[in-house]
Amino acid sequence: MNITIRQYTEADLAAMVEIWNEVVENGIAFPQEELLDTNSGREFFASQTYTAVAVDENNTVLGLYILHPNNVGRCGHICNASYAVKKPLRGLHIGEKLVSDCLVQGRAHGFGVLQFNAVVASNTHARHLYERLGFTQLGTIPNGFRMKDGHFEDICPYYHQL
Repeated sequence: MNITIRQYTEADLAAMVEIWNEVVENGIAFPQEELLDTNSGREFFASQTYTAVAVDENNTVLGLYILHPNNVGRCGHICNASYAVKKPLRGLHIGEKLVSDCLVQGRAHGFGVLQFNAVVASNTHARHLYERLGFTQLGTIPNGFRMKDGHFEDICPYYHQL
């Protein structure tokens, strides 16, 4: 499968909302609980510093990421990102392509550090990917994430200097 990462367009929006909502509904990775619809999705994705999609040779959206400041002012040089891959396509290294592109885009948009605030400790695939790409774990926050079923899991913040 030939995968390209590019900036999203309006034509990608329906697929992006669907993929984003899959992760939110799953309730084990994103902190968001509200699902997006077309209008809220349009506003949400447009409000990011940069939003990208992974597409195949037919221009089918396979995954996406959002990039935005993690904070303001004196910490405004630190960015944050979230990644989502269509459920049946997870494990095909699409996430790695998204994260790698995000590192490039973070630098291109003037950020100096990419920080992840809340990587769920049990999300071993993501954690191994981040570590393989040179991210450093900052520690562990006990019971920092409430899973969809109501139990709490630890979160592991990570960072990567750009």
